[in-house]
Amino acid sequence: MKVKYLNFIEQWREEKRQLLPVLLNVLDSGQYVGVRGKEITRFEKRVSKECKMKYAVALNSGTDSLTFALHSVGVKRGDEVITPANSYVASTGSIVHLGAKPVFVDVLPDQNIDPKEIQKKITKKTKAIMPVHLTGRPCQMDEIIKISKKYNIAVVEDCAQAYGSKYKNKPCGSWGDIGCFSTHPLKNLNGMGDGGFIVTNNFRVAERIRKARNHGLKNRDEMEFFGFVSRMDNIQAAILNFRLGRISKIIKKRRANANYYMKKLNKKYIFFPPEKKYEFNTYHTFIIQVPQRDKLKKYLTKKNISTYIHYPLPIHKQKPVLRMNLGKQNLPVTELQSKQILSLPINHNLKKSHLDYVVNSINNFFPK
Repeated sequence: MKVKYLNFIEQWREEKRQLLPVLLNVLDSGQYVGVRGKEITRFEKRVSKECKMKYAVALNSGTDSLTFALHSVGVKRGDEVITPANSYVASTGSIVHLGAKPVFVDVLPDQNIDPKEIQKKITKKTKAIMPVHLTGRPCQMDEIIKISKKYNIAVVEDCAQAYGSKYKNKPCGSWGDIGCFSTHPLKNLNGMGDGGFIVTNNFRVAERIRKARNHGLKNRDEMEFFGFVSRMDNIQAAILNFRLGRISKIIKKRRANANYYMKKLNKKYIFFPPEKKYEFNTYHTFIIQVPQRDKLKKYLTKKNISTYIHYPLPIHKQKPVLRMNLGKQNLPVTELQSKQILSLPINHNLKKSHLDYVVNSINNFFPK
């Protein structure tokens, strides 16, 4: 048996009959690029409602959503932004592109940022806190918001992996000043190319980002400031509008897959964080932690089971960061987890036979 980690081809096959007319409608309209297109407007209204925020702005990537969000809360050269080091490099990249300094803090056993460590790293230069809802598991946002209010520091949520996730029944992205999302093909809510968006309750921030994504223009011929090109195109918006109608079923299936793993995998040798009663996790990834990670990965590859490591080299150990001379980083949990984490297949196209094969293969790897 072969178990794929991703299966975009199967996703297209199951959607093709319904999705093709959607794409043809956009092509027939002749409206491919634009910030006020019907599909763009519809998408922004839908995601703002789902995230329980007043405004949404569609962009061309999750990375731009982070960069624009940080800029909109005043992050500039010389400022500091607190964030974890076990995320995708784009999280820190958005900080560095603004000339600010990333300040890394360690994480909890569930891989999410440790609120207690945040407070230790706050200085007069701290401009923002960027928690990352890694794997679709929400961070302890109530504790983080308490810290942000105490020190009057903005919170920009990196929700790239967490569309639909909730903490204490409140959606990820609705806790801080701005929530930042990705619609990259790897995500649960995925397009057929790059895409992203922000959500906020701040009208001024939303309007600033709307203009920034389109050269800083206030109309076709007049600009208020030099902006960028970060528009989501109408075809991607149409695809996302279609897939918003299916996202609850996809999340339900991924949660079922995760629950099956948690029930069947041998907990004597494998650690995975349990889902707390006040969390609703969407399982962008399902990650186990095992000391024999590399041997297990090779073993599963021989069994035709595709796995990934998210992420083997923490950001604070990446060469561009080392060249920044940030000093010695004391992140023992982050570094230990980077040697033990392994992402198992969890996509919604998996069948029970696939899950059984993965579980049996992993359990048989360990001694009886």
